[in-house]
Amino acid sequence: MAKTKGALLPVYVLADESGSMAPHEGDLSSSLDSLCEGLRAEPMVAAELRLTVLGFSDDVQVRLAMTDMRHETSLPKTKVRGLSSYGAAFEDLLTRIPADVRRLRDAGYQVNRPAVFFLSDGQPTDKEAWRQPHGRLTDRAKTPTAPDIVACGIGDALASTMAEVATRPEFAFVVEPVTDIGQAVAEFFHPLTASLGHALGPGAQELMVPRPALFGPAIDEAGR
Repeated sequence: MAKTKGALLPVYVLADESGSMAPHEGDLSSSLDSLCEGLRAEPMVAAELRLTVLGFSDDVQVRLAMTDMRHETSLPKTKVRGLSSYGAAFEDLLTRIPADVRRLRDAGYQVNRPAVFFLSDGQPTDKEAWRQPHGRLTDRAKTPTAPDIVACGIGDALASTMAEVATRPEFAFVVEPVTDIGQAVAEFFHPLTASLGHALGPGAQELMVPRPALFGPAIDEAGR
């Protein structure tokens, strides 16, 4: 059996680009640039992951195809457009993630379970339809490459929805009350590098995600 080149972690940033994000478009683009800088400052972390940045609204558009961040100096800007179709986002990942994992394995790498960082400022405009592709995506029996999903909600996004999107309760966050949304968006990516460093560290068994500043746990309260 051929020796593997090492283990890689596919990471996906899935950012809401619907019209309601217009006031925060600049903050989101700046935050992505900060993520790029943070990964370049941690070359050992960057070497062991492959980053994809996707913008979703009525459809999904690739802002950065799966890449080695040691060779990137900036990230493309997001583009505000359309509505918030969560279903479009999860349908895209249903085909994208298995294909990416296959490509990395064919290149001789061991592939760790992918991680998705999901950011939205509103409720899904496709109502209940998103649940079916999300269910298939996160069912490890049906989708062996099923990712861990970290969900962060700002604006009108409900804690109950973020709790459903995230694959574990501790992976769901919502912005704290009376918080500047632009600042919260800027803070969203700061823990990402740290969490990836933990996931790629010696003896790491699972993804650990520190709570982003200005966010609290997405607790689904009874009666809401």
